[in-house]
Amino acid sequence: MFTLCAFADEAYPQLDKQITALTENEITHLEIRGVDGQNISEITAEQAKEARRKLDASGIKVWAIGSPTGKIKIDEPFYTHLESFRHMLELADILGASHYRLFSFYGTSDRSEGIVIQLLSEFLKAAEGSSITLCHENEKGIFGDIADRCVRIHNQLPQIKAVFDPANFVQCNQDTAEAWEMLKPYVEYVHIKDSLSDGSIVPAGKGIGNLEMILSEFSAMGGGTLTIEPHLHVFDGLKDLENDSNESLVGKKYSYPSPRAAFDAACGALKTLI
Repeated sequence: MFTLCAFADEAYPQLDKQITALTENEITHLEIRGVDGQNISEITAEQAKEARRKLDASGIKVWAIGSPTGKIKIDEPFYTHLESFRHMLELADILGASHYRLFSFYGTSDRSEGIVIQLLSEFLKAAEGSSITLCHENEKGIFGDIADRCVRIHNQLPQIKAVFDPANFVQCNQDTAEAWEMLKPYVEYVHIKDSLSDGSIVPAGKGIGNLEMILSEFSAMGGGTLTIEPHLHVFDGLKDLENDSNESLVGKKYSYPSPRAAFDAACGALKTLI
C-alpha cells in the first residue's frame, strides 16, 4: 500500500552514493534535496540532466523536490525567492518529479495569514501549466506549524496539498492524532520522522508521533508515498535546513557512527513498523 521514498542526502552528500544507499535499502523513490553537496535550489539545469541520467540508470525515480521554498522570513525580499522557485520548477520537469515540498514562511503569526496566502498564491500562479503538485509541510516556526493554521491554508488554497510530518508537530506541542484527524483530507504524502516529548528525533515508532495509527489510517485511505527523513545523526547541511536548529535534539537518544548507519536504521525502523 506504500511507495517508499527518502531524503538520501542524509546518507551521503554525493548523488552516486545516495543511489547506492537507496538501492541497498530497497527504496525506489527519492525526495531530492541535496546533490553532491549542493542544495537542490543551487544546481543548474545541466546538473539536473546528469542527475536524471544516473537515477534513470539505477531505476530510482524522483518523487518530489525537497525545496527550501517558503523558508524565508515574511518580510524578506520575495521576488528573488520567486525566481528561485521558477528555477526549481524547471529542475522538477527535468528530473521527472511530480511533487514539490514548500513551506509557509518564518516570522509569521495569525495576523500574517493574509500575506501568507497571497505569497503562496504567487507560487501557484507560477506553477500553472506544469504537472507539479505543490505540497505544504508543517515546519517549526512557520505560519503552518500547527494543524489549525495548516487547515486554513488548504481551505483557501485547495490546490496545495499537505505533507504530514509527525515529528514537527510534536516539536510544536501539537497532538499528532488530533492533527491527523484535521489534516487527513488534505494529505498527499507523509514524512516519516518521529519524536519524543522533549523534541528529540527517534526512529519511526519509538516516539509519541502516533506513526502506527497514522500509517494504518493512511493505508486504509488507499496508501501512498512515505518519505523517510531520518534526522538521527547530525549530517552535513542540517544547520542550513532548520531555522535556529538545535542540534542537541537530533540523535539525542538514538545516535549512530555515521550518516549512512543512521539512514539504514531509519529505513529499517519504518519497514518494521509497516
